[in-house]
Amino acid sequence: MLYTIIGILIFIDCLLLVGIILVQESKGGGLSSNFASSNQVMGVKRTGDFLEKATWTLAIVLLGLSLVAAAVQAPDTAVGNAQESEIKDFIDGEPVLPPSGFQNNPAPKPAN
Repeated sequence: MLYTIIGILIFIDCLLLVGIILVQESKGGGLSSNFASSNQVMGVKRTGDFLEKATWTLAIVLLGLSLVAAAVQAPDTAVGNAQESEIKDFIDGEPVLPPSGFQNNPAPKPAN
């Protein structure tokens, strides 16, 4: 449950991060250029500062959420758990038997 919530928060954070990055000023435009004529509300400099701080904040939140998701992940959901048990069985000396119905018939050799 917690892992799912963290995954949803990571997805939302990624969408916000993409949106903030797309709004930022590139070489010649962006949101800052739209405020060039109306400096009453927010100046161009303040808009750029806000977008930069928002980008860094969302990136740090994404990193933190990713670390929390890795820490919360249950050990039984880890990839390769079945392979680890087969390796442990092999090391312990217990034979790993093929599934029932498995036939060990070699492939027919082609005629020369």
